[in-house]
Amino acid sequence: MIETLGRKLLRIKPPEEVATHADGKALERSLGIFSLAMIGVGATIGTGIFFTMAEAVPKAGPSVILSFLIAAVTAGLTALCYAELSFRIPASGSSYSFAYASLGEFAAFTMAACLLLEYGLAASATAIGWSDYLNNFLVNATGWQVPASLHSPMIVSGTNGVEFHPGQFNLPPVILVVLCVLLLIKGTTESAAVNTTMVLIKLAILLFFAVVAIHGFDAKNFHPFFNPDNSKGFAGMAGVTGAAGTVFFSFIGLDTVATAGAEVRNPKRSVPIAILAALVIVTVFYMLVAVTAVGAQPAAKFTGQEAGLAVILQDVTGKAWPALVLSAGAVISVFSVTLVTIYGQTRILYTISRDGLIPKVFHRVNARTRTPIANTLIVGTGVAIVAALVDSNFLWDMVSMGTLTAFIVVSIAVPVMRHKGGDVPAHGGFRVPFGPYVVPLLSILSCLFIMKDLSAMTFRIFFIWMAAALFVYFAYGLRHSRLNAARRD
Repeated sequence: MIETLGRKLLRIKPPEEVATHADGKALERSLGIFSLAMIGVGATIGTGIFFTMAEAVPKAGPSVILSFLIAAVTAGLTALCYAELSFRIPASGSSYSFAYASLGEFAAFTMAACLLLEYGLAASATAIGWSDYLNNFLVNATGWQVPASLHSPMIVSGTNGVEFHPGQFNLPPVILVVLCVLLLIKGTTESAAVNTTMVLIKLAILLFFAVVAIHGFDAKNFHPFFNPDNSKGFAGMAGVTGAAGTVFFSFIGLDTVATAGAEVRNPKRSVPIAILAALVIVTVFYMLVAVTAVGAQPAAKFTGQEAGLAVILQDVTGKAWPALVLSAGAVISVFSVTLVTIYGQTRILYTISRDGLIPKVFHRVNARTRTPIANTLIVGTGVAIVAALVDSNFLWDMVSMGTLTAFIVVSIAVPVMRHKGGDVPAHGGFRVPFGPYVVPLLSILSCLFIMKDLSAMTFRIFFIWMAAALFVYFAYGLRHSRLNAARRD
């Protein structure tokens, strides 16, 4: 019996089966390289820069620039692994599909739990941050703002731990999630077109920020370069790595590109190119904005700062209109971050459900829109509830934990797939440079280096979530897996 269970946990779905839709309920292949790269950029730029400076700078001080660089290098190493695996396995599901084809069903389901945590909380966190910029825009444009009782979460992190504030409800994030869900239900092509437009607006807004903020640049703001405050354990390099863990979730866009494999016209070519293009664009803009932001404002002022980039522009110019422009751009463009992260979660659930590991409702595709409507509504409801009730301080590090775990599994999958399937054919395809071991090993070590400085609370919540996921797998997924039916046939 134990031997039989072991075989089930380690059973592998061949790559050619992972990339097909055995039940005929296929999504529409409508995405090209540009749209796919914009999905990646849309899921990253905005999340890290618009929101997390207020969380990361208090940890690292001006050396937060190194935090972004460490996160970028780690993401770059993993991007190479994603690029090879997305060529070998051109399917939806990202790390889940890669794990299923290399490490087995149990590892794949565990990875799915990490991805769902990552995407669900990222969507909630960005929706919360979006409401801060909405309030900033409303104040500068009309003098009115959303009442505090409708702009504050019920569950917040206070000096004495978790605090509950009955009667408070954060309404703006709920409105944003509803709009995203309606667009995703309408169709993938329409969603991708809207996302691309918003990403281009976002890039223009961030260039605008850098150009204006450079006028307030003061080299003194970079001294001392490392955070000298050890009261919270964040002095020196500990602060840099702690902040790197906080901002790392912003590279979730790499995952999102790989979730769309089943909706790409030529996934073997388009997905690897889009992943690498998104990484380059994201890194350039992150470094540009981080340097100009820290140069324009002392590190101490970032603590607890809402709509921080807009505030910096207002302080530099002494006028409200630059902050108004940036807040308006953030309100429009950060929509794309929430849109893409909700999209990524629905596609992961779609793939897991198609494999029989969770109920069928998640992979039912509407015949007219070619989208998983019930799946999208369920995801949207969960994201909206978390965004309405929970303080975003609880969410950032949890997203990083999920992302780092996913990146580690992807890195492990590369040498495993090379061993099983050999090199990519010479006539085409992407391969990780320097052989199958060097880059994946460096990626794993980089992820572990960042992960070690995440909080104890983050690890506790992560293990509770994983325990719940394993219960679902053994209670439902193990018996309903499509591989069971395949073996019987």
